[in-house]
Amino acid sequence: MNDGRNEPWREELRKTLTPKQRAAIPRAVMPEIPVEYRIKVDTEVVQGLSVEQAVLEATRCLDCPDPGCVKGCPVHNDIPGFIKNVERRRFSDALAVLRRTTVLPAVCGRVCPQEKQCEGGCTYLKMKKRPVAIGSLERFVADNERLNRHEPKMEPVALSPLSVKIAVVGSGPSGLAFAGDMARRGFKVTVFEAMSWLGGVLKSGIPKFCLPNYVVNYEIEHLQKMGVEMVTDCRVGEDVTYEQLVRNGYKGIYVATGAGKPRFMDIPGEDLPQVLSAQDYLVGYNQAYCKKSIGFSLKELEGKTVAIIGGGNTAMDAVRAAIRSGAKRTMVVYRRSREEMPARLNEVKFAEAEGAELMPLTNPLEYLADEQGNLRSMIVQHMELGEPDESGRRKPVPIEGAIEEIPVDMVVVSVGFFPNPPLSLPGQLQLTMQGRIVVDEDSMKSANPAIYAGGDVVRGPSTVILAMGDGRRAADSMTKAFQRLIDRTDLQDAPTAPGYTPE
Repeated sequence: MNDGRNEPWREELRKTLTPKQRAAIPRAVMPEIPVEYRIKVDTEVVQGLSVEQAVLEATRCLDCPDPGCVKGCPVHNDIPGFIKNVERRRFSDALAVLRRTTVLPAVCGRVCPQEKQCEGGCTYLKMKKRPVAIGSLERFVADNERLNRHEPKMEPVALSPLSVKIAVVGSGPSGLAFAGDMARRGFKVTVFEAMSWLGGVLKSGIPKFCLPNYVVNYEIEHLQKMGVEMVTDCRVGEDVTYEQLVRNGYKGIYVATGAGKPRFMDIPGEDLPQVLSAQDYLVGYNQAYCKKSIGFSLKELEGKTVAIIGGGNTAMDAVRAAIRSGAKRTMVVYRRSREEMPARLNEVKFAEAEGAELMPLTNPLEYLADEQGNLRSMIVQHMELGEPDESGRRKPVPIEGAIEEIPVDMVVVSVGFFPNPPLSLPGQLQLTMQGRIVVDEDSMKSANPAIYAGGDVVRGPSTVILAMGDGRRAADSMTKAFQRLIDRTDLQDAPTAPGYTPE
């Protein structure tokens, strides 16, 4: 997507500097709150670019004729289009370009793995230079809107004279992306959320020092202004059934219930009260929840030793949360090498800078209790890298006799999640052994013709932007199905039965 590249203003802008001059500009670096202060508060660590920083960084963009950044973006944002608007200081126009394809620019600018996606396709990498800071610029544009209330006017385009009702199950990134795209097309969209808050994993699973709640709330408010209705404390399949949704006139359903069912390692001692899943721990931390059954507050860990099991982004979020809660010692225990940690490099850097100890090539074997039945220590096995496994990575193997007991007061297990399947299964819906909904990968349509699904409930634990890509793909597919139906008949005469709606 780069349709506007030949507009006169873009052509003139490219002439203002040569590619060599643009490439000579150093990449902008967002400022960070000093470590000694940030580990005591929930304040967002990374501060945004200034106006001058953003304009200069946007000037680095070469406005490539075949932009690799767009190909690397799961929602196919017109990246050069919005960046060139930043360069000419038309920030509202830059946001309007982003809003065509994403409903969560402020979120994606903060938590997307840009280095593996859009920035990973930047031409500068071929030149052995640092890529354009696309994520930082996306965040700047979205934050500029929120701080200055320069919201672009976006009128939904009506699909037909009919107000076709669509239900979305789950208010996480996939559900919100789907809802936004359908609302833009003129559908009447209602999002049903089981929890008392909106945003799904954006609020429950990501700490405020990475993604503040006010950022998520603002993006959700934007959707509500587009006409999307939000219903909280409503569990579809329990408080309202799928059959009731159909009887109430919903002619299409998108299931985006995420993956919040914790996965454990099935080792002795995991049932101790102080051994928590990362999901439970982060929900407790984010909601200032005191889990009395473990004997202390999750927000008050002074004097405690905490071990995080796993090496992904969630593990880094958990260990940094424990540091802010006052833990005297925090460890990240990971069975593979440091280089193989799936967490973003920045997240690992932040965790270490804030005091976390990385313990790669270490695997827990057992958790031990004291006489009162509380966690007192963990037994770990030190590992070394052996021959490559089926993934191509060298497999960690135990070092004979290298077993250690480490005192610990709390363990947070972050080794993955299982999908949250629907509470009840509508007819024809199929699930995998892991609980994922089976869909056609191109259309995101399930075996039930009225139900589409996407995000973690389909693909398993993944990134925010991939979940959003599923939502956008499902919205496009469902819209085309309705359009075919409208071309053939009058929806007003259609029976309210799942078998008749989008095919």
